[in-house]
Amino acid sequence: AFSGDGSRVASASGDKTVRIWDAASGKELQKLEGHTDAVYGVAFSGDGSTVASASEDKTVRIWDAASGKELQKLEGHTHYVQKLEGLTSNVNAVAISGDGSR
Repeated sequence: AFSGDGSRVASASGDKTVRIWDAASGKELQKLEGHTDAVYGVAFSGDGSTVASASEDKTVRIWDAASGKELQKLEGHTHYVQKLEGLTSNVNAVAISGDGSR
């Protein structure tokens, strides 16, 4: 996922991490660790200050994009969370899970 200004890219990985990259140079800026299983989806907030991640561990996590600090862990799905859609500057999103919940 690209940040709103296109300067950074966030990637999801089977290694349980989210990485934030400089889009121009390809340099890794942050490695976000905390998920306990594969990460399937990532999205930046509209202002680029936060990143949300969706995982096989049945959680959505919200991260500070600059520091890499986990800000919030959202739990409640009974199946993995596949992707995130509709993020805005307030980090409003829909998390879509295999358990049919949103």
